[in-house]
Amino acid sequence: MKVLLLGDSIRMFYHKEVVAQLGTEYEVFAPQENGRFSAYMLNSLRFWLKEFPTPDIIHFNAGLWDAAILYPEDGCFLPDTEYVRNMRAILRELKATGAKIIFATTTPVSDEKAHLQGPTPPAHRNEDIARYNRAVLKAFEKENVPINDLWGAMRPEKEKYLSEDMIHPNEAGVKLLGGMVADAIKRVGSYHNEKATAASVSLLNKDEKTVQ
Repeated sequence: MKVLLLGDSIRMFYHKEVVAQLGTEYEVFAPQENGRFSAYMLNSLRFWLKEFPTPDIIHFNAGLWDAAILYPEDGCFLPDTEYVRNMRAILRELKATGAKIIFATTTPVSDEKAHLQGPTPPAHRNEDIARYNRAVLKAFEKENVPINDLWGAMRPEKEKYLSEDMIHPNEAGVKLLGGMVADAIKRVGSYHNEKATAASVSLLNKDEKTVQ
């Protein structure tokens, strides 16, 4: 079974762990470059989707770059309305491949990251990330797409899973995220018809409390 992983540098961190946990029954592909923000991912799909074999499953996310604060006076890099518009378009294009789609929520950062002045590295606020997660989940409510709630898994003990840069996962974080991604892919991959695929949503879907 062929799997395509799409996302920012968080995806790049957990990629090898996903491959290791999925084993030989799955072929895992991903762009060598960082998926960055939602508009970049949307534009890049026309190249990426031609680069790899047609996938059976696509696991995707974008959001950390969109919610970044480069300059305090400007707020988040991209307004949540534009973020949602881009994510809808990305989902549309991914669905057109015929693959089964899994969407992952954006992971939290250290609370200390809110105090950075940017632009390198930019600041992030967990309340913004939660707001962007809520917005995209609401937009995807009727899309019949399983949700892999990485935010919810990391949020309660986020400092335990974050590296010193306050945004990327440490070894424990890689194990957690890689395991969740691999498990979501295995669950979705175990279904072989439309009815069962719909049922997989309830297995993977988020708890509303995790994005509050």
